[in-house]
Amino acid sequence: MTRLPVAFAGGEAPAGITPGAPRPALLDRPVTALDGVGPAVSKRLGGLGLRTVRDLVEYRPRRYEEPAAERRIADLFGEEEVVIAGTVRGVTVRRPRRRLSIVQARIGDETGEITAVWFNQVWLADRLKPGTRVRVRGALSGRGRGEFTVRSYDLDGASETSDYAPVYSASEELTVKKLRELVGLALPFAGDDWDVLPAALRRDRRLPLRGDAVWALHRPASPDEAEAGRKRLAYDELLVLQLGLQRRGRDRAVAEAPALGAPGELVRRYQEALPFALTAGQESAIAEIDADLARTRPMDRLLQGDVGSGKTVVALYALLRAVENGRQGALMAPTETLAEQHFLTVEALCAELAVRPVLLTSSLSAAEHGAARAALAAGEAQIAVGTHALIQEQVDFADLAVAVVDEQHRFGVEQRRALAEGRAPHLLHMTATPIPRTLALTVYGDLAVSEIAKPPADRKPIVTAWVTQDRSPEAYTRLRRHLDDGRQAYVVCPLIEESETSLARAAEQEAERLQRSELRGYRVGLLHGRLRPAERRDLMGRFKAGELDVLVATTVIEVGVDVPNATIMIVQEADRFGLAQLHQLRGRVGRGGEQSYCLLVSRAKEELTDAARARLEALVATTDGFELAEVDLELRGEGQLLGTRQSGLSDLRFTRLRTDRALLEQARGDAEALLDYDGPLNEAVDRVFAATEDARLA
Repeated sequence: MTRLPVAFAGGEAPAGITPGAPRPALLDRPVTALDGVGPAVSKRLGGLGLRTVRDLVEYRPRRYEEPAAERRIADLFGEEEVVIAGTVRGVTVRRPRRRLSIVQARIGDETGEITAVWFNQVWLADRLKPGTRVRVRGALSGRGRGEFTVRSYDLDGASETSDYAPVYSASEELTVKKLRELVGLALPFAGDDWDVLPAALRRDRRLPLRGDAVWALHRPASPDEAEAGRKRLAYDELLVLQLGLQRRGRDRAVAEAPALGAPGELVRRYQEALPFALTAGQESAIAEIDADLARTRPMDRLLQGDVGSGKTVVALYALLRAVENGRQGALMAPTETLAEQHFLTVEALCAELAVRPVLLTSSLSAAEHGAARAALAAGEAQIAVGTHALIQEQVDFADLAVAVVDEQHRFGVEQRRALAEGRAPHLLHMTATPIPRTLALTVYGDLAVSEIAKPPADRKPIVTAWVTQDRSPEAYTRLRRHLDDGRQAYVVCPLIEESETSLARAAEQEAERLQRSELRGYRVGLLHGRLRPAERRDLMGRFKAGELDVLVATTVIEVGVDVPNATIMIVQEADRFGLAQLHQLRGRVGRGGEQSYCLLVSRAKEELTDAARARLEALVATTDGFELAEVDLELRGEGQLLGTRQSGLSDLRFTRLRTDRALLEQARGDAEALLDYDGPLNEAVDRVFAATEDARLA
């Protein structure tokens, strides 16, 4: 059995631990159990999904600092990253504009002096007192001012500037330096008694102890040691995932669903009624669905496709297969906006086929709700379109045969299963969030996967540009040109406030400001999550009919909005959005045959994190969602591509699926041998799969 160097074991036990206390239980305590972590820091950690000591211990570094040479100040040259050490001679603070502060410290050694610069860390000025010894890591700025831009620093003998220091995904509220400090507080809680693998398995696979692996991950002496720790932790999560999936698949395999036979007259008329020819990807997905529906084993298929690839057409095909067999179909979406958009699409097509769909969301009036439920129970309505109300309200179907779950990563697994509880219908899961195929096969190991990789041939790639706020007037000038040519536009406001009410208020204020300035003289509508359903439907109807020129919106338009005449989008403060979310937002334009544009407006580049810059650069470089997903794997890790951390099954923190395929196969084989295992490993499986019950809609 491989054991990493004992130095990783971390030395003394954490202060305050009762002798004999179970280490895993301590790991599940809130972060406030750590010294110096109060409510304010806890809230900021929560924004990164870090709520327990375990979360901190398992927070994988995004990368490690490369080795950097230490230089004397007089020997600095070029823009290579180096380390310098010296004494603070003086410090000043400048605030050239709102949201930008610059701390400048004059640092000297025996060979000379230089000005070290920190952005937006004004509190540092109080610590950089004259005479303070400091070690800083960074590079000379390219502006020829003799300034040294600081990336990390040590004031107290810490190891921030050392080689292979971990670099974590940070936020504006929590710097990498602070995260290193907090992870350091949590690490002593990760001892060897935390290991849940059967001892024989760990010995046979020559795996290091889990406690050693965690220390190696966060405090490596070399890249090889960091990788050894990561691979042990990746194996654990893949084994837990595969074990849970195989147990769930075994349970599902015994269920039976109605075999629907060969496609009939109804779906033939449906395809003839479509105003376009199906793409090769759609045809392939339909053939795979037909093969599933012909069997009595319930279909469990994931249909994934990029923005605008035509998944809804395939979903309606599957629902109509149920209808033509005298049965019912259901389509569940995570938000009312998306459910309403789906219903408008489905209703128009079903009208030509004499099929009755009903909309069922929690905001319908009591009378509307009751009528829809009665029609479904009596079999008078053949298709139900709705939100989670379809499962929370325990809707009775006369004979449900096919269920489609759209944007399925936003539902917990238990929510998706509840729709099928007691019925065993065929299930089609859909997502427009691009997922690399290897990741889909791993996380949804019990699902068959269909892909619609390409959009319809008449769609032109969206031209994307990134500008900073000082050039935003140019973006609005371009937008107005589109409006003057008879086109329509979106302006997206970022989600800054946690409160939906506060967000709605901020969006209202921004819409009013735009009407007074950049969009004066144009017809502007405002869409946000606090609107009543009738108001939202009316607003979208007016925008689709061309009665509004611009829709100012929050991320409520991320999915489901389809207006072919909208050809340009401005995303304000685009650096605040995730890459997948930006790609989804961009997909609201380019729905017709006209060339479309997406303009990303951000803060000044020097104010952005490395990850934010990388996201925006990637979005400008490509419109291919699957390519962007690969970038997202690098930036965020596999775990968060599929939804919130609470989604449980998507929580892969250590796995690198493009390089860990052999590890995945090993874990899959070991899981088969452990299907009936009874021991501590089961608790880990239960914890991961139970997390899905608490999943919330994104």
